[in-house]
Parts: sequence; C-alpha cells; structure tokens
Amino acid sequence: MGSVGVKTVLDGESLITAESITANLRRRRSEYSGDAFEIARAELGLILTMTHQQIEQARDPAAIISRLMSRLNEMRSKVHPDIWHALIPVVHDHPIMAYFLEDPLTRWSFEKPRGYSGDAQLLDYIYCDPHVAQDVVNASELGKALYSHTQNVPSCLAARERRDLLTRYVDEIADKKGSETEILAIAAGHLREANNSLALRDGRLKRWVALDQDPQSVGLISRDFAGTAVQAVDGSVRTMLTRSAKLGEFDFIYASGLYDYLADNVAIKLTRTCLRMLKPKGTFLFANYAEGNPDAGYRETFMDWVLLLRTEADMWNIVNASVDRNTVDVQVFFGENRNVLYAAIEKKE
Repeated sequence: MGSVGVKTVLDGESLITAESITANLRRRRSEYSGDAFEIARAELGLILTMTHQQIEQARDPAAIISRLMSRLNEMRSKVHPDIWHALIPVVHDHPIMAYFLEDPLTRWSFEKPRGYSGDAQLLDYIYCDPHVAQDVVNASELGKALYSHTQNVPSCLAARERRDLLTRYVDEIADKKGSETEILAIAAGHLREANNSLALRDGRLKRWVALDQDPQSVGLISRDFAGTAVQAVDGSVRTMLTRSAKLGEFDFIYASGLYDYLADNVAIKLTRTCLRMLKPKGTFLFANYAEGNPDAGYRETFMDWVLLLRTEADMWNIVNASVDRNTVDVQVFFGENRNVLYAAIEKKE
C-alpha cells in the first residue's frame, strides 16, 4: 500500500505519520502479479467510464454518486489492499474528478487546506454545522446536489451520532459527579459536542479541557467557548504520552476521531495513559470507524481520506493489551448504524 491518502504528519511531532498509517492498513499479505493489478485497473476504468457517461447524459447527481459509491466499495472489498491503494492515482487523474470536487465536502477533504486529512472543518461539513452553511450556499448547483447526498452517507450519519453520544456522556457523568466534574477531549477539533451540552450551559462542569494539535481549532474553541468551563489546550498525542500528568485527572476522557489514525501500539500506549489519568469510577471512551463501512471506497479515492478501520475484535485487542480487566468494567459496542465502534472503559476504584 502506498502513502496515497494521508500525506502529512497529523500530530505535528512525527508520531502519527503517513508511513505509520499505511503500514497498519495492510491486511494479511497475499501474492499477486502485475496481471492482477492490470485486471483491477481495467475494472476501475470501466467504473469511471460508465460514471463519465452518466455525467455526460446529465443524470441526477445524487443517483450518479450513489451508484459510484456502491461500485467502488464492491471493488475495494474484493481486491488486495495494496492493489486498491495503487489504483487511487488513477481516480485522481481521471476527468470526472472535477465533477465530484464541486461537492464542498469532497473538495475540502481532497484539497486538505489545513494540511492533513480529517480536520475539524471537514467535520463541520459532515455535521452540517452553521459555520460552513455559507460555503454550502456559495457552492454550485451541482455541488449542492452532490452534498445533499454525501452529507448523509453512512459514515457521516455515524459521525453526527458520535457527536451527540459524546454530549450525552458528558451530561450524564455531570449528573452523577456534580459541579466538580472534569472532562478531557483528545483531538477535540472544534468541540461541537459541547454546543448542546446542558451541563456546560448550566455551569455544572469544573473544567472541560479540549486538547488539539491544530492551532486553528484551539483558537476557534477559545473564541467560541470564552467564559465557560472549556479550556482549549494546544497539544498532540505526544503531549498526552509525555506530559499527561500536567493535565491532571478527569472523570471522563474521550478520543472520538483519533484512533482512526493510530497504529495499535500507539493506541495501546494512549489508552494506558488515559486510564492512569482517570479518577476513581472515571470513564475513558474511544471510537473507531468500523470495518465494512460502505462509503470507504469513495472516501479513499475521491476524498483522498484513509482511515484505519477496525473490527470488534480489534477494539478488544486494544483494550485487553491496555488494562487489567479485573480493575475495569468494559463495553465495546456499535453505534446505531453500525459504522462506528466504541470502547467504554470505567475504572472500578
């Protein structure tokens, strides 16, 4: 698998690199020949040609992109991942790229204005957040039509569900712990889950630390949540692993979109660190997009956005390698549309 898809260091300190991600995206290797690649390239070429014909026939954009996503994911599921990722430049060089880049969500992901994949602004497009509403208004009619579909693909629905689940966790823990409740969000992005938090609104939190390696995100959080319990902190995964003690202890720690980029060894180190930072009866939650996500083929090609997809067994492996199971209560569960997995680890003492 090449380094196509994730091009830059994500945490600013060389801990999460394109190489580390792609190395861990490899599934069990199998032998394949140059013929296998050529056959796959021909099949992909047929998919792109058929899509091009539909575009020229002025078919409905939502129908075009829906069919394309289905065909790409079917192909992705059956070819060796090294072949699949070697094919991504074929998509980037095809004339139909321009058509799909009219979609503001696809364009932002592909062009990476902040220099890395999956940034907080991209999540705002996924959340249909008011902060990007004007960008959507300014999009072409084609772009709006495509966005009406991409904003509601399974992974985007799952991301909005994830945001709302985090809000519920914060509020429920604040209900139990009271006004001394302390929260830590790792790779917080724009902290959109805080927008609807009743605990934050009602002043029932001592502090909500929002840690992120992107200075633009830190600045936006500082501005939007000035005068509240939210404290924006500039920091990366490396910050967590090397200087976590300075942050203190928390009742609830979560990483909602970070583990999609972490190799197992780094995920285990981070999980151990977070568990040490929990107060008695505290909870650590991490989320990961699930293997089998039906829009992965489009996301990895047209959006140039590669994630480490995990299974329930993968989540349990991280948990079991991170903690003595006698000291915690653990749940691993799917979100409602089964495109995101969660691991919730609660300290017993």
